Amino acid sequence: MADTNQQPPPAQLGPVQFLMSNKLETAMWLSRLFTVYCSVMFILPVLGAVNINCKQKLHITIPMNVLIFVFIFNPWCPVSIFPVFLFSLLHATTYTKKVLDSMGPSSLMFIRNLLDKLSANQQNILKFIACNEIFLMPATVFMLFSGQGSLLLPFIYYRFLTLRYTSRRNPYCRTLFTELRILLEHFIMKPACPAFFRRMCLSSIAFISRLAPTGV
Repeated sequence: MADTNQQPPPAQLGPVQFLMSNKLETAMWLSRLFTVYCSVMFILPVLGAVNINCKQKLHITIPMNVLIFVFIFNPWCPVSIFPVFLFSLLHATTYTKKVLDSMGPSSLMFIRNLLDKLSANQQNILKFIACNEIFLMPATVFMLFSGQGSLLLPFIYYRFLTLRYTSRRNPYCRTLFTELRILLEHFIMKPACPAFFRRMCLSSIAFISRLAPTGV
């Protein structure tokens, strides 16, 4: 005999109701989408006033963008935008999927496929971010000697990089340092590598190793 007391399944929330029922997460999601939008508008060089306006707004969208403010008015700025842009994009992916689910299981399949590709390549994206952050360190030194940066900039960014290096939640910076060292050592140990270049690289590796935080 059928169970007459069986409760009907709860009705699925629509996208508006879903967003309103998760106000904090929705606000964070919108902030990340706004960061993605401003990053794209800033990187594209053909948007004129929109580009300048987004340059002015980028440093207030999320706390990590405090570092972007240091780079914001120099030629290296587009390079420094990529970590914030990609982190915001990755962080917005999961919640975007939930919003799409509230619209229906097969809604906007094109966007779903893009989000699935982002999720599948998350490790590669995080490695690219780490590589970008590492090479911003010599960029700060170059900016200092070219008269485009302040004396404090390399020290501030070095502190940021050491925090990245010691992070247990995001080990990609430490992993990339190791992989780059192995790759460089493999290259300079080839017989065709000039001796002076080998000595210069070995000295650089030793110097950078001394700067690395201990106890990691």
